[in-house]
Amino acid sequence: MIVGRRSALALLVSVSYAALLTASAHAQDTLVLEPITVLATKTPEKTSDALAPVTVIGKDKIETVQPKRVSDLFYLVPGVWTQDRGDDPATTINIRGLQDFGRVATIVDGARQNYQRSGHGAQGSFFLDPELIGGVDVVRGPSANIYGSGAIGGVAAFRTKDINDVLRPGEKWGAEVGGGIGTNKLQGYSSAFGGVRVNPNFDVFGGAIYRSSQNYKDGQGTEIGNTGANVSSGLLKLTVRPADGHEVKLGGLFQEDLYAVGQLNRGPTATAAQRALNQGSSAYDTKTQNYQGTLRWKYSRPEDRLFDFDLGLYATRTSTDQWKSYHYSTSGAAYCGAGNTGNNISGCVGDPRSYQIDTVGFDFNNTSRIAIAGWENAFTFGIDGFRDEVDSADSRGNSNITTPGGKRTVTGGFLQWKGNYSRWLEIVGAARYDNYRLESVSTTTSGDRISPKITVGVTPVPGIQPYVSYAEGYRAPSVTETLIAGAHATGGGPAFFTCPDGTTGLFCFLPNPNLRPEVGKTKEVGVNFKFDSVFNKGDAFRAKLNAFQNDVDDYIELVASAPVATMFGPFSQYYQYQNIPSARIRGLELEASYDAGGWFASVNGTLQKGENTQTGVGLSSIQPARLTTTGGLRLLDRKLTLSAQWSSVAANNDIPAGYIPSTSYNLVNLYATYQPTKDVTVNLGIDNVFNEYYRPYAIPGSSTDGTSQNDMLWTSPGPGITYKAALKVHFGGV
Repeated sequence: MIVGRRSALALLVSVSYAALLTASAHAQDTLVLEPITVLATKTPEKTSDALAPVTVIGKDKIETVQPKRVSDLFYLVPGVWTQDRGDDPATTINIRGLQDFGRVATIVDGARQNYQRSGHGAQGSFFLDPELIGGVDVVRGPSANIYGSGAIGGVAAFRTKDINDVLRPGEKWGAEVGGGIGTNKLQGYSSAFGGVRVNPNFDVFGGAIYRSSQNYKDGQGTEIGNTGANVSSGLLKLTVRPADGHEVKLGGLFQEDLYAVGQLNRGPTATAAQRALNQGSSAYDTKTQNYQGTLRWKYSRPEDRLFDFDLGLYATRTSTDQWKSYHYSTSGAAYCGAGNTGNNISGCVGDPRSYQIDTVGFDFNNTSRIAIAGWENAFTFGIDGFRDEVDSADSRGNSNITTPGGKRTVTGGFLQWKGNYSRWLEIVGAARYDNYRLESVSTTTSGDRISPKITVGVTPVPGIQPYVSYAEGYRAPSVTETLIAGAHATGGGPAFFTCPDGTTGLFCFLPNPNLRPEVGKTKEVGVNFKFDSVFNKGDAFRAKLNAFQNDVDDYIELVASAPVATMFGPFSQYYQYQNIPSARIRGLELEASYDAGGWFASVNGTLQKGENTQTGVGLSSIQPARLTTTGGLRLLDRKLTLSAQWSSVAANNDIPAGYIPSTSYNLVNLYATYQPTKDVTVNLGIDNVFNEYYRPYAIPGSSTDGTSQNDMLWTSPGPGITYKAALKVHFGGV
């Protein structure tokens, strides 16, 4: 196997080098177009000019990768990670070692995605088919605290496809029809998007997707149960331009995911050791539906320097309905009947449970531009807010204990000054005010704070721009962290403890109405590199290098009480979300690319360390060290693009006791894009070329006996080698 891998790598290098020699003589004649972002400062700027760690993933990169799920995209971004289960199509984003409960603000078309359901894994996720995505902007750290409350880790903003992603300049109508298929059990999708420019002031756009997949196998050839899913999605957008500079866009988005979550038993259970090793978990037939409505009104005219505003209103609902289909049991306590009440964690086969979160929100900002004494000044102010309402129901199980219902209202506003002097000095200063109120039948809590930000960048020589930054962010406690209360059910075994509310179970969750918000304080040093026509006319080199330290005061963590003696040994009686004095996360990030037209190369790297400063113990959510390199060639007058991506990832062993570390691994992916005509595009790909087995994140142990949580352990490995192909055809007319 080693010889085969080396031979394949040697062949890949040889072919790439030969093609590189051929392509190097054909450097492009025009500069590479750079993506524009507004995520860091609410003002448009090129990513290479932003004094912040910002990355943009465009539609071309998305189509090249052919992602099955959103997480496939983030190998392209330093400092960003995901913690996904194979048997759940939801995605959890981790930025700079922070995730869960809104530490990363995830936004789709301006709408917050605040869905959260407690379990053994991530505590916050969202659902979005990657074929819907027109682009992704990511900013790492709280430097984008003006974008909304809670984002002490960063912001991931997704833009769904719009009419300009399908219609070409000059076309009045257009459509894009596509489909894809893949191996590693059968997987595939079909999609159709189309739009009409009725007149210069009105256009209509819409699309639909259907995706289906079967269980995949990991790199060891093990089939991962319940990793198939059927997903249906649709969107509709109406755009009106009622006057010069004004644009009003009404959008609707719907997605339904049908899947099964949970794992079946994988081996014998005759002895205690076998039960600990092989026990499965309850499985549920699941339907998750996501509804989203947005309304945005933008105004911008180059000659109007006082008003440049953006107003957004949105409402989202994510609801999950589940029906228990299986339960691991050695006692037969799976079905309800005479004398049998089923499993007291998850009920009986056939029992329903549900989770729902409704979020409504708004945001508004305006920028005024004034030139004073050689300074170009942009003054931006804004307000925003959202309200979450959480409901959960579980007739005979434990889920309404672990994910309690409640309401949370978060509002805020900011002022920002961005000043540029004589092209060599840039200063960005901002202050944000946040306020929150959390309510339930038994508890009401609230808080507020002002968070500052200051960034200074200089350009001592053209193309090199170092900067320093200090930014604070504020995250209000979530409904679950504050209100979770009651006994964690035993699952059929003996009850160890009686809880304050009179219930009995393995241990007791305690609410914490005195929970304080987290405050992230990030110091950052970075440098932007930007050079054109370095070796040939029209080539381009871009890079961002930055080092950061984020001190999170009052970091919120689930804390166990000191173990007490029971007939089965020592166990903790109480678990409660508490503030620890501080968590510290340090890191180094690199993002660099060179494009010569006929060939291109890029590299991004992440190195992080995070710890509880009180105990010195590492944080379980810290990302492992990772280096991703990409290289490619453009051939046949750029009709054919060949590229290879290699991600080398280390294991992270600096984690709390009771966790199983992630594995170290190397992933090699190959891609080819061929456009025989301007209206037909073929994408081919091989993911995980060497069929590597890997688990990308640490797995928590059981809260009571230290054994692994098998539902996480068995669903965390990524897919083995996968071949895939996609075809898209464009239609359009004037």
